[in-house]
Amino acid sequence: MGDRFRPFSIEELPSHLILEILSSGRLSAVDLVCLELTSKTFGGNHGLYPYKFRSLVDFAAFQLCISHLIYSRMSLDAQRELNDRCGGNWKRVLRFLQSVEQSSEMVETSAGNMQITTGKYHTFLISNSSVYSCGSGLCGVLGHGPDTTQCVALTRIMLPPLARVIHVSASHNHAAFVMQSGEVFTCGDNSSSCCGHKDTNRPISRPRLVEALKGVPCKQVAAGLNYTIFLTRQGRVYTCGSNTYGQLGHGDSQDRPTPKIIEMLDGVVSVVQIAAGPSYVLAVMENGLVYSFGSGANFCLGHGEQHNEFQPRAIQTFRRKGIHVVRVSAGDEHAVALDSKGFVYTWGKGYCGALGHGDEIDKTTPEILSCLKRPLAVQVCARKRKTFVLVDSGSVYGFGWMGFGSLGFLDRGVSDKVMKPRVLDSLRAHHVSQISTGLYHTVVVTNRGHVLGFGDNERAQLGHDTLRGCLMPTEIFVKDTADDVTDPILQTS
Repeated sequence: MGDRFRPFSIEELPSHLILEILSSGRLSAVDLVCLELTSKTFGGNHGLYPYKFRSLVDFAAFQLCISHLIYSRMSLDAQRELNDRCGGNWKRVLRFLQSVEQSSEMVETSAGNMQITTGKYHTFLISNSSVYSCGSGLCGVLGHGPDTTQCVALTRIMLPPLARVIHVSASHNHAAFVMQSGEVFTCGDNSSSCCGHKDTNRPISRPRLVEALKGVPCKQVAAGLNYTIFLTRQGRVYTCGSNTYGQLGHGDSQDRPTPKIIEMLDGVVSVVQIAAGPSYVLAVMENGLVYSFGSGANFCLGHGEQHNEFQPRAIQTFRRKGIHVVRVSAGDEHAVALDSKGFVYTWGKGYCGALGHGDEIDKTTPEILSCLKRPLAVQVCARKRKTFVLVDSGSVYGFGWMGFGSLGFLDRGVSDKVMKPRVLDSLRAHHVSQISTGLYHTVVVTNRGHVLGFGDNERAQLGHDTLRGCLMPTEIFVKDTADDVTDPILQTS
């Protein structure tokens, strides 16, 4: 009887069951590599797959790639080119796909699932479904109540019991949070109705449920200067707030006090990612097209002109060249895109070298960053006059304005310009999994779950109360409070 329940090794299972487990989608590319290195069972040939695959793990990685949403939407030529760029290594292809998928969402680390995002003078961190904030708390943006004007350490934001946060976005004076349930909470300055509540007389100092989106489960939010975008699980987009430049995408300049669906994007093709600049929006479609709308200043819309667009318009450069875009980032004066083969494109204002082409010339339409063709990029991040590119090896490239040290180069002055992409030597000791940059500060999450920040700390946006700023990446710790001990969220996790 006891033998029926004896412990056994996975290696004792039939090979076809092992393959089924490996291909279940629960393992990362790194997990597969570790298995391949530790056992001949995973690294050997068992006659279950074509001989072009080096091992059982390699075949499992291939199966995971072809079922991945990003890969399945790519053309055959794009799939082949990506495989070639990865040296025919399916585990590297899988790592690329998984890294891109997580770049705008939660990243898996050895300390749990995390997401980092930065506002103008503040930082937000999701760690294991709880959300923390630090920095300037004006207008209630940090979500800690009316008495908090500044928070010098990453401190937990209190949300309803059992609420599990999966996404956060913050702008100058407001923030938005998506729950695992699909509900959205917002806080901060609501004078422009950017928080989606009809009460505009006073700031919302603690996260409040957006009632207008009840029954409309969301998966992502993006906070602009005075407006907010909501992406639903069905790939539809809602917007609310200020609409001076048409940034709400409804074909007019009328403000919206509560979220309203963008009808032009409510078609056959779903939206897979959204990005909000100060007054313009980029939306990535599942077929790889990018639509932009809002303020045309600085050529950020990518149409070759500076006219405002009051409803979504496809960026023709990507359509004409057959470029399948998977992620975008909307900076203050420029924009960046990442395609399905790991190439990077920039456009907009070239001041301080923010576009990475070695000059300060504006680019009116997207142009490939030719000096970054060799590395395989997995995330792009743009803010005021600076850009970061994360590659699949975990290294970070930066270019543009140093901005009080927020570009992270130890050999440059706090106001210098870096005209072409350079690897951040200060982060070489770490495998970076995600990066976000504010006005004058930058924060990263590593694959080990460490949170590191550099740049200006005048308003405690780096989570320290003794530093004015730092060039060298400094670890940011979560504040351990008494509330965390009794919080029902922790008791049930």
